[in-house]
Amino acid sequence: MPASPHPRPASALDRLADEYVDLCARLDPFLATSVGIPGHDGEVTDFSPAAEAERTEAARTLLSAIAEVPDADSNDAVTRAALTERLGLQIERADQHLDIAMVNNLASTLQIRDVLDQMPSATADDWEVIAERMAGFPRSLRSWGESLLEAAGAGVVSARRQLQLGAEQARGYADTFFPAFARGAVGSPAQRDRVTTAAAAAADGYRETAELLESLIDRAPEADAVGRDAYQLASRTFLGTEIDLEETYAWGIEELRSLIAEQESIAQQINDHHGTGGVRSIAAAKDALRADPSRVLHGTEALQAWMQQLSDTAIDQLADVHFDIPPPLRRLECRIATTGSGGIYYTGPSEDLTRPGRMWWDVPPGTEEFHTWLETTTVYHEGVPGHHLQVGTQTLQAASLNRWRALLCWVSGHGEGWALYAERLMEQLGHLDDPGERLGMLDAQRMRAGRVVLDIGLHLDLPMPTGLPGADGGRWTIEGAWEFMSANWGVSEAEQRFELDRYLGWPGQAPSYKVGQRVWQDLRSRSAGNGADDHQVRDFHRRALELGSLPLSVLEGAL
Repeated sequence: MPASPHPRPASALDRLADEYVDLCARLDPFLATSVGIPGHDGEVTDFSPAAEAERTEAARTLLSAIAEVPDADSNDAVTRAALTERLGLQIERADQHLDIAMVNNLASTLQIRDVLDQMPSATADDWEVIAERMAGFPRSLRSWGESLLEAAGAGVVSARRQLQLGAEQARGYADTFFPAFARGAVGSPAQRDRVTTAAAAAADGYRETAELLESLIDRAPEADAVGRDAYQLASRTFLGTEIDLEETYAWGIEELRSLIAEQESIAQQINDHHGTGGVRSIAAAKDALRADPSRVLHGTEALQAWMQQLSDTAIDQLADVHFDIPPPLRRLECRIATTGSGGIYYTGPSEDLTRPGRMWWDVPPGTEEFHTWLETTTVYHEGVPGHHLQVGTQTLQAASLNRWRALLCWVSGHGEGWALYAERLMEQLGHLDDPGERLGMLDAQRMRAGRVVLDIGLHLDLPMPTGLPGADGGRWTIEGAWEFMSANWGVSEAEQRFELDRYLGWPGQAPSYKVGQRVWQDLRSRSAGNGADDHQVRDFHRRALELGSLPLSVLEGAL
């Protein structure tokens, strides 16, 4: 592992945390691959009730063990607080079958195929390991089926909509992803045949899973909304703190109003420049930007090259000026993913940094045009100073913190909040002076504010707001949510459908971006000061990122 810039002797608490990381890697090989711990890439994770119980018991054992050792320093105090909060939630959710029974379109056990993106694939030897893992996918998926049935017996089943979508996604993997993935194999004809056979087995496993999900539909709740108690637990899981949901809902409404006004101001600049006659019309400004050929990319090769160039330029311009970016993190790979879901996401470097951080764009079939004014802010969100700087810095801290803090502790409100904060920060640093790119950034901010309103309002059955586009003040319904998104989300119909299904199946996660950003902005104001000079702000960012991802309830005290 790379040496930390501030190493410290490992405490008794650190040693317990480090041992737990190794145990987690052994009990969950998919997790090991995702965080870059070697030695498990040919293995698959067992999701059976017994295996789930073993992982939960490991968390309970660690909580008992850390109670027996004192804190050696302030770093231990932060580790203890974070472990207590995170493992306590893990146990609470496991006792209710919540995570193992969850089915959604983005972040449930159904998406185990994502681990293949993280595996080396350059050589024939790499593909032998991939084939070994794919051949084990049916066994892993069947073990999940056992847990789904046990949870259903306890009355815990995802909503019907999510089961139906899950079955469709499973068949999509089987029919489209695995055959295409296998065609990319390298090696001798015999080796490629083994990959093809393993991919076919994995596809069969997903078809079997689709049938199981459909068999549970009659036992599933019709309602998509989860209600207050379940939502409060979900929100606490993603934020690492408990929030006043009504206050946050009201804040989200006002934040959305403010962003719309800011967009209208920028739209007037764009409309005046292009002579659209649209005055403050956001739609007219977007039409003008879409019609500008200098802002359009054609094809995924052009998209990948643009992402890489923009990312490289951002790193070069920010390093040693606005951020401390260690040399190992000045490499970020931009790649095109192949499942066709339409997501854009980041995967972190391996523990030893031999696998770099990567930004992925999962382009839906048939999509050939990409608008740079809309997506510049996305590159900053996923790359630098967003997730790549954040996750990469955290990974480098194993010797100064411990491996659990460096590799396994992830809190959405902290991580996604930082990335959204980073988008606004790039505007403040002068990297979004172009009105079109600034409008694109505000579009992303507006969507995230709208998520706060929709997610909380729909799942808690709060009254819709009034005086906002797409909101009539009545009750939240699926149809009303669609109209609200159509008026406030600047995405395609397919992307909007994916997003709505995501909110329904993953309650509490979508608001964590904007709520987390709110916390980051407040912490910076209080820690560095509103009138702080560049050095003070740079020091605040360095100190904050070197703490790693933390529950928001722990972050303030740690800073």
